[in-house]
Amino acid sequence: MNPTTSTLVTDLYELTMAQAYLEQGMDGPAVFEFFVRQLPAHRNFLMTAGLEQVLAFLSQLQVTQEELAWLDQSGRFSSELLHFLEALRFTGDVEAMPEGTICFPHEPIIRIVAPLPQAQLVESRVMNLLNFQTMVASKAARSVLVAGGKPLIDFGLRRAHGAEAGLFAARASYLAGFAGTATVLAGMVYGIPLYGTMAHSFVQSHEDEILAFEHFAHTQPDNVVLLIDTYDTETAADKVVVLAKLLKAEGITIKGIRLDSGDLADHARKVRRILDEGGVPQAQILASGNLDEYCVRDLVHSHAPIDSFAVGTAMTTSADAPSLDCAYKLQEYLGRPCRKRSEGKATWPGRKQVYRYHSGDGRLDHDIITTLTDQLPGEPLLQSVMKGGYRVASSPGLAELRDHTAAQLRQLPESLRALEIVPAYDVRISPALQSLAQTVDRSF
Repeated sequence: MNPTTSTLVTDLYELTMAQAYLEQGMDGPAVFEFFVRQLPAHRNFLMTAGLEQVLAFLSQLQVTQEELAWLDQSGRFSSELLHFLEALRFTGDVEAMPEGTICFPHEPIIRIVAPLPQAQLVESRVMNLLNFQTMVASKAARSVLVAGGKPLIDFGLRRAHGAEAGLFAARASYLAGFAGTATVLAGMVYGIPLYGTMAHSFVQSHEDEILAFEHFAHTQPDNVVLLIDTYDTETAADKVVVLAKLLKAEGITIKGIRLDSGDLADHARKVRRILDEGGVPQAQILASGNLDEYCVRDLVHSHAPIDSFAVGTAMTTSADAPSLDCAYKLQEYLGRPCRKRSEGKATWPGRKQVYRYHSGDGRLDHDIITTLTDQLPGEPLLQSVMKGGYRVASSPGLAELRDHTAAQLRQLPESLRALEIVPAYDVRISPALQSLAQTVDRSF
């Protein structure tokens, strides 16, 4: 059993509700929408990600014989549900915002229209996939915005919450604008450029630091990036200068050095001077070590001579906002608009579209959420991506998604680009949607 593709990666109540629906003959068309109720405390916007994994999950939806046998042996489920699961395939329609789209609270990011038991059963995994990658992409985009065009590298695998999280974080951060990742499998699966240097253990395992540098250079002659803060950073930089002259005779060039601790700005200035004066101006400086978007911003603003940044734990776990207040809610069943009215968790009913409007300079001005039938002159954000259980087109590659993401970030108003919290972006509820909500409320 593969836990990343299994339909049983779900909550128990999805199965118990599906059984109840089947017993009552409730298998008509249902409309569910995924959205975020409110932004995390440290965010001015979100960036959608994870749609590709959702579509792959829906396309491959099935329950294996091994899983069916286990469900049967549990004694919890009816034969009717087991027969339903044995024949299960996703037959619905999906509309969604393209990955990398900037979005805001209450805006549907994805809409799934399918027979009620199907649409209900996929809830947990759809939320799981969209929540995580959207969370990480949104965090990564903040570093991209403040890095001043300098490359950013994902170094977060070792502290990610599991293998899938590390892999998806590499994908989401690359989609958001990172230059690459240290996660090797992400290079194989997604074609993301790989970056890496050495660990302190490599240096410590040698009796002499310069010998460690020399061995690494001979092993990786085309990618000589040396970690120089194991002992004394500036002394190690002097050793790099000595080694660079020896390696030059062998046709090997030191590509860069990595700083991983201490006052990175101060060390970078001292090391840059040592390298330049020692005849190694081509060696770039990569900074790492518990970096986040605030550290990156401060280092850039200090004009520290750092050429690129490796961002790990804080981004991969979205440490300051490790989850989203997201929901996947029923908006329509058998053509009847549905609305949740729970205190603090009310939803807007029916199928919806989000229209985006730009100011004269091309920046985001405001969005309008309205009913699907209320066609407005703005830019509609949700697009059809699946019909009758089949994709309507081949999925865009990561390169194309990165172009879309970059365009989205360029459209952000200056206020929303800030790391500090600013007045909320203007998201309006149309009169048509407000009227529909009032009509639904009167029916209860």
